[in-house]
Amino acid sequence: MEFDAYLKRFDYEERKAMKIGLDEMFELLQKDEAQVVDIRFHEEYEAWHVGFGLHIPLNELPDRLNELDRSKTIITMCPHYDRAEIARLYLTLKGFHARYLTDGMLKVVDFLRGDKARDMMEKIRGGK
Repeated sequence: MEFDAYLKRFDYEERKAMKIGLDEMFELLQKDEAQVVDIRFHEEYEAWHVGFGLHIPLNELPDRLNELDRSKTIITMCPHYDRAEIARLYLTLKGFHARYLTDGMLKVVDFLRGDKARDMMEKIRGGK
Protein backbone atom coordinates (compact mmCIF):
# COMPACT_ATOMS: atom_id res chain seq x y z
CA MET A 1 0.00 0.00 0.00
CA GLU A 2 1.23 3.48 -0.78
CA PHE A 3 1.40 6.06 2.00
CA ASP A 4 -0.95 8.41 0.13
CA ALA A 5 -3.58 5.67 -0.12
CA TYR A 6 -3.20 4.86 3.58
CA LEU A 7 -3.69 8.49 4.55
CA LYS A 8 -6.76 8.85 2.35
CA ARG A 9 -8.47 5.91 4.03
CA PHE A 10 -7.35 6.84 7.57
CA ASP A 11 -10.37 7.31 9.84
CA TYR A 12 -11.49 6.85 13.45
CA GLU A 13 -11.65 3.07 13.05
CA GLU A 14 -8.07 2.89 11.79
CA ARG A 15 -6.96 5.20 14.60
CA LYS A 16 -8.45 2.77 17.10
CA ALA A 17 -7.28 -0.39 15.29
CA MET A 18 -3.63 0.66 15.17
CA LYS A 19 -3.31 0.59 18.98
CA ILE A 20 -3.30 -2.27 21.47
CA GLY A 21 -3.11 -2.36 25.27
CA LEU A 22 -1.46 -4.94 27.51
CA ASP A 23 -4.59 -6.93 28.31
CA GLU A 24 -5.56 -7.37 24.67
CA MET A 25 -1.96 -8.17 23.74
CA PHE A 26 -1.84 -10.92 26.37
CA GLU A 27 -5.16 -12.27 25.08
CA LEU A 28 -3.92 -12.46 21.47
CA LEU A 29 -0.64 -14.07 22.55
CA GLN A 30 -2.54 -16.66 24.56
CA LYS A 31 -4.58 -17.54 21.47
CA ASP A 32 -1.37 -17.63 19.37
CA GLU A 33 -2.81 -14.89 17.15
CA ALA A 34 -0.03 -12.34 17.60
CA GLN A 35 3.70 -11.93 17.26
CA VAL A 36 5.42 -9.30 19.39
CA VAL A 37 8.39 -7.42 17.98
CA ASP A 38 10.74 -5.47 20.25
CA ILE A 39 12.11 -2.80 17.91
CA ARG A 40 14.65 -1.23 20.29
CA PHE A 41 18.35 -0.89 19.44
CA HIS A 42 20.70 -3.77 20.29
CA GLU A 43 22.18 -1.94 23.29
CA GLU A 44 18.76 -1.38 24.81
CA TYR A 45 17.85 -5.03 24.31
CA GLU A 46 21.12 -6.22 25.86
CA ALA A 47 20.51 -4.03 28.91
CA TRP A 48 17.09 -5.62 29.53
CA HIS A 49 14.38 -7.50 27.70
CA VAL A 50 11.22 -9.45 28.37
CA GLY A 51 10.87 -13.22 28.07
CA PHE A 52 8.74 -13.21 24.93
CA GLY A 53 8.76 -11.72 21.47
CA LEU A 54 11.20 -11.25 18.65
CA HIS A 55 13.94 -8.62 18.70
CA ILE A 56 14.28 -6.72 15.42
CA PRO A 57 15.71 -3.21 15.79
CA LEU A 58 13.73 -0.61 13.85
CA ASN A 59 16.65 0.12 11.53
CA GLU A 60 16.89 -3.60 10.60
CA LEU A 61 13.17 -4.10 10.01
CA PRO A 62 13.24 -3.66 6.20
CA ASP A 63 15.81 -6.46 5.86
CA ARG A 64 14.09 -8.86 8.28
CA LEU A 65 10.44 -8.87 7.19
CA ASN A 66 10.76 -12.58 6.35
CA GLU A 67 10.98 -13.33 10.09
CA LEU A 68 7.45 -12.07 10.66
CA ASP A 69 4.34 -14.25 10.48
CA ARG A 70 1.84 -12.65 8.09
CA SER A 71 -0.96 -14.81 9.50
CA LYS A 72 -0.71 -13.07 12.89
CA THR A 73 -1.18 -9.57 14.23
CA ILE A 74 2.26 -8.03 14.60
CA ILE A 75 2.55 -6.01 17.81
CA THR A 76 5.43 -3.55 17.86
CA MET A 77 6.83 -2.28 21.13
CA CYS A 78 9.52 0.02 22.46
CA PRO A 79 9.92 1.81 25.84
CA HIS A 80 7.15 4.32 25.11
CA TYR A 81 5.53 4.02 21.69
CA ASP A 82 7.18 6.46 19.29
CA ARG A 83 9.39 3.94 17.46
CA ALA A 84 6.71 1.27 17.80
CA GLU A 85 4.29 3.49 15.88
CA ILE A 86 6.87 4.07 13.12
CA ALA A 87 7.37 0.30 12.86
CA ARG A 88 3.61 -0.30 12.87
CA LEU A 89 3.06 2.15 10.05
CA TYR A 90 5.90 0.65 8.00
CA LEU A 91 4.54 -2.89 8.49
CA THR A 92 1.01 -1.78 7.62
CA LEU A 93 2.27 -0.27 4.38
CA LYS A 94 4.03 -3.59 3.67
CA GLY A 95 0.74 -5.47 4.01
CA PHE A 96 0.98 -6.76 7.59
CA HIS A 97 -1.79 -6.44 10.16
CA ALA A 98 0.21 -4.45 12.70
CA ARG A 99 -0.56 -2.62 15.92
CA TYR A 100 1.61 -0.83 18.44
CA LEU A 101 1.63 -1.32 22.21
CA THR A 102 0.25 1.92 23.63
CA ASP A 103 1.44 1.14 27.15
CA GLY A 104 5.03 0.75 25.97
CA MET A 105 7.56 -1.64 27.39
CA LEU A 106 7.97 0.49 30.50
CA LYS A 107 4.46 -0.59 31.52
CA VAL A 108 5.39 -4.23 30.84
CA VAL A 109 8.18 -3.78 33.42
CA ASP A 110 5.48 -3.61 36.10
CA PHE A 111 4.91 -7.31 35.41
CA LEU A 112 8.55 -8.46 35.58
CA ARG A 113 8.90 -9.45 39.20
CA GLY A 114 7.61 -12.12 41.52
CA ASP A 115 4.06 -13.32 41.17
CA LYS A 116 3.32 -10.75 38.48
CA ALA A 117 6.06 -12.16 36.21
CA ARG A 118 4.76 -15.68 36.72
CA ASP A 119 1.16 -14.63 36.08
CA MET A 120 2.14 -12.67 32.96
CA MET A 121 4.03 -15.60 31.45
CA GLU A 122 1.13 -17.95 32.29
CA LYS A 123 -1.26 -15.57 30.51
CA ILE A 124 0.99 -15.52 27.46
CA ARG A 125 1.46 -19.28 27.45
CA GLY A 126 -2.22 -19.92 28.06
CA GLY A 127 -1.78 -21.41 31.51
CA LYS A 128 0.72 -24.01 30.29
